[in-house]
Order: sequence, then structure tokens, then C-alpha cells
Amino acid sequence: MAVVLTMDEEFNEKLHQIDVMLEKYKGQKGILLEVLQEAQGIMGYLPIEVQKRVAVATGLSLSEVYSTITFYSFFSLKPRGKYQVRVCLGTACYVRGADRVLDRIKTELGIDVGDTTEDRKFSLNGCRCVGACGLAPTIIINDDVYGRLTPDKIPDILKKYE
Repeated sequence: MAVVLTMDEEFNEKLHQIDVMLEKYKGQKGILLEVLQEAQGIMGYLPIEVQKRVAVATGLSLSEVYSTITFYSFFSLKPRGKYQVRVCLGTACYVRGADRVLDRIKTELGIDVGDTTEDRKFSLNGCRCVGACGLAPTIIINDDVYGRLTPDKIPDILKKYE
């Protein structure tokens, strides 16, 4: 019979994994980015409990750790969904209706840009250019690119990930 962990137990288990990972970096200098990447890989994001542990292990202040996390866009302070939905808002996509596509995604998922669905299935973000201007408007879900979109195509695309 498989053991099922509660969310609190799973969170605490991941904190333990982070503590173990941090032990191998104790006393080393210039390793903050590497530590944060590894911690986010374990936890999925960098909550305050993780930030405090990283600060202690690296000998940095909590504000130094926090400012590094918020400076780099690849770090997240909030849990991210299994599927990262990125809507291109670059010029070509925008003039071809990316704003309407984004509005439909927000409606379908019930979240705003920068948020994650309650079930942690989807996170929604905008980006400036994905380099697929000929396919505008474009979205990317994880590694899948969808182009020449209209708002009415969004429900069928999202259903592929449910």
C-alpha cells in the first residue's frame, strides 16, 4: 500500500531535503544562485521558510537572499503550476490580438497573470517575445508552441492538459 503524504508532510519532507542539500554548501562563498536553483528544484518555489534556511547556510542576510530571488525572473516566490502558460505580448502578437487571447485564458483558468490555479495545474504569465512573430499571436505551454490563435481556440488547447 502506497504512503500518501498530506500537504504539510510533503512540505516538511521537501524542507528536510533542502536542509540536506544545504549541508554540502556550508561555508562556501559565491554559491547563492546555485543554492537557490537547487532549492527551487526541490520545492518548486522559494517560500520564506526556504529563504531563511538559505540565508543561514550561505551566511547572507535574508534581505540579500530575497533581493536575489526577486531580481531574477526564473525564481518564484509562489508555487507554480505543472503547466506554465506564457502568452507572447510582443508587438507582432499584440497587434494581432494577444490581449484578447490572454483575456480568454484568464477567463478559462480563473486566474490573472502571475497567478497559479488552486490545483496547481496551470500558471499564467506574459512575455515580451517568443521569436515566432510569423505565428502571431502565440502562446507557449511548457515546451508546446501554439500560433495563429484566436480566443475561441483556447478552450480546446487547455483541455489537452487536463
